[in-house]
Amino acid sequence: MAVWDVRRAPEAFRFLSQAQHIGKVVLTLPVAPDPDGTVLLTGGLGGLGRVTARHLVTGHGVRHLLIASRRGPDSPGAAELRAELTALGAEITVAACDIADRTALAALLDRVPAAHPLTAVVHTAGVLADGVLSSMTPERLAEALRPKADAVSALHELTRDLDLARFVVFSSVAGTFGGAGQANYSAANAFLDAFAHRRRAAGLPAVSLAWGTWLPDAGMTGELTEADRERHARTGMVPLGPERGMRLLDAAFGSDRAALLPMDLDPGALREHHDVLPVLLRGLVRAPARRRAGAAPAAAPAASERSLPEQLAPLPAADREQLVLDLVCTQAAAVLGHGSGDEIDPEQTFKELGFDSLTAVELRNRITAATGLRLPATLVFDYPTPQAQVAHLLAGLDLPEPPGTAQALLADLDRLDTALHGGDVDPADRDRVTARLHALLARWQGEPLPEAPSAAPDEDEDLAGAATAGELFDLIDRELGEA
Repeated sequence: MAVWDVRRAPEAFRFLSQAQHIGKVVLTLPVAPDPDGTVLLTGGLGGLGRVTARHLVTGHGVRHLLIASRRGPDSPGAAELRAELTALGAEITVAACDIADRTALAALLDRVPAAHPLTAVVHTAGVLADGVLSSMTPERLAEALRPKADAVSALHELTRDLDLARFVVFSSVAGTFGGAGQANYSAANAFLDAFAHRRRAAGLPAVSLAWGTWLPDAGMTGELTEADRERHARTGMVPLGPERGMRLLDAAFGSDRAALLPMDLDPGALREHHDVLPVLLRGLVRAPARRRAGAAPAAAPAASERSLPEQLAPLPAADREQLVLDLVCTQAAAVLGHGSGDEIDPEQTFKELGFDSLTAVELRNRITAATGLRLPATLVFDYPTPQAQVAHLLAGLDLPEPPGTAQALLADLDRLDTALHGGDVDPADRDRVTARLHALLARWQGEPLPEAPSAAPDEDEDLAGAATAGELFDLIDRELGEA
């Protein structure tokens, strides 16, 4: 049997006309909540739960509201919220219940009075238990999955035979786009989104709301630092306030979709941070135009346009280290919301600088993009200071030996040897090249330069004494090439 909301009848008939069905095709009608019924609100004493509780009473006229949380009446502010909503004319029951505990939930539902049967469920509960992937122990996974996946499964099983008008679960964009350091939380919310589709396919009401970022004091984002909120801003999501969020909730109540993403996007921020956007959001903005290869002779790329290995190759060792250190400090400053890398102490640990598991992963992602290296999620913990990361990054890059080292000089001598034996030089030019080689060897060994010939030297001979090894090799190559 295939079930479709009547508001999606064209899809149902198209499905039927293509003979894709097995058994019946059923159209369901949306049902309005019974005004005398009871609404169960789980997680109703958290920041987002309180906002939702007030809106259900003031915006939807709910008169029988059952608020469940783990601590129930002992939760901070529970008595004040109950008094506030009671003064608005609602009958409020605050109960202590672990919704993921099927036995405790069944006992809670049994206490719903027959005169006011359960008509809607709004599940807002959730727990953040962030950490890098390598730290995801079974306990860390369960901490995020239990209030989401386990609780919703229990709610579904114990209410599936009731005539509910609404079954709303609060998910998160983390389940759609993923999130740095949120493997467990992302999985829990992805479960909710899939669960809503499955429940709808069975002909039961369900909608999963994958919320974007909320303002402080609403939802779990109330505990985010300023750096966390700066990081969220780079995704193009504008934090939702209570009024805006509840308008989106109202729109979801009237939707025929199983999963929705209520969020507020800033087109300007999307364009500004196009290169770090989640893949699913990049199609909303136009990427910067790229010049077609071969369209016109290209000028030499600026330093900022060259890859990191290209920028590092001609530099001596000390300059290479400084360039990579500047890169790490600049990216660390960007993650923390500082104005420049000058505010980052290279010898201070990332933990002391204010990094946590989420910002650590974001820094890894930024350095990966800048270097092209595949780096572990534990980069910040394995190399705990900016200075410590420099040697690791340089070792991972395929760079030639720095100019001035023995290996680089020997490579130049090999090149010179090839040039000397590969050309047909007349005796006069050979004498000039030999004189320059003797002068170079004398300088290298710290010996006095040989006596200059009585004839007036030409311009090239005047430069020989002051030329560097690289300049001298270039001069010899040029002369041999002209011979």
